Amino acid sequence: MLEPAGRVVALSGASRGLGAAIARRLHGEGYALALGVRDPKASATRLALQGGAAVTFHRFDATNPADAPAWIEAAVAAHGRLDALVNNAGILRPVTFDNPNEAALDAMWEVNVKAPFRTIRAALPHLRAAGHGRVVNIASTDGKRIRDVSVSIGYAMSKHALVALTHAARFAGHEAGVRATALCPGAIDTELLAGIPGVTPGPGRLQPDTVAEIVSLLLRLPDQAHVAEMIVNTRLESTL
Repeated sequence: MLEPAGRVVALSGASRGLGAAIARRLHGEGYALALGVRDPKASATRLALQGGAAVTFHRFDATNPADAPAWIEAAVAAHGRLDALVNNAGILRPVTFDNPNEAALDAMWEVNVKAPFRTIRAALPHLRAAGHGRVVNIASTDGKRIRDVSVSIGYAMSKHALVALTHAARFAGHEAGVRATALCPGAIDTELLAGIPGVTPGPGRLQPDTVAEIVSLLLRLPDQAHVAEMIVNTRLESTL
């Protein structure tokens, strides 16, 4: 297993919810963190990560194409290297055939697909140089199937695309030791799901700390352990 000490992780969407849980977990294990967030000052105050390896906060707005390369380059400048990228930032908006909200569809495509594409593209040279680079994309069970008619088609489309992007990253960096995983959890108990129809009720949802532990595992696995996709469902389904 790969040791956390000396490794640097870039993580997006770290200011709250799942991202905050991942940041706290990785910080506690000894990783250095370069956190991409909308408001670096407010996020630093909210997370209050004390002691351990270095933590830096960088401006990252997933809707701004220039922010992805700027964040990654600032992370490398601050820490001297980059060993892993966790694309966690994401949004969920209702888009169905009966509610064809083009603006919401475009927003999800921008944040859930194009932003990870940009960050991976910027990070790949550094991940290849690291020798054991890792990419974890937080997708969803909605990126593996259409659950029922209540699902946001636009969200599912974007998460299916994120899974495909993960496979492209696997091939792009494999010879240099880069491994990429699409982590596809079911419903996570965060505010992202507030008011969303059809999701797993609260008591049956995954806790953010549980998913953070899975991310930690994926970052520590050796090169010989290829995990292209990891599905962690909250409900019984015949194929997931």
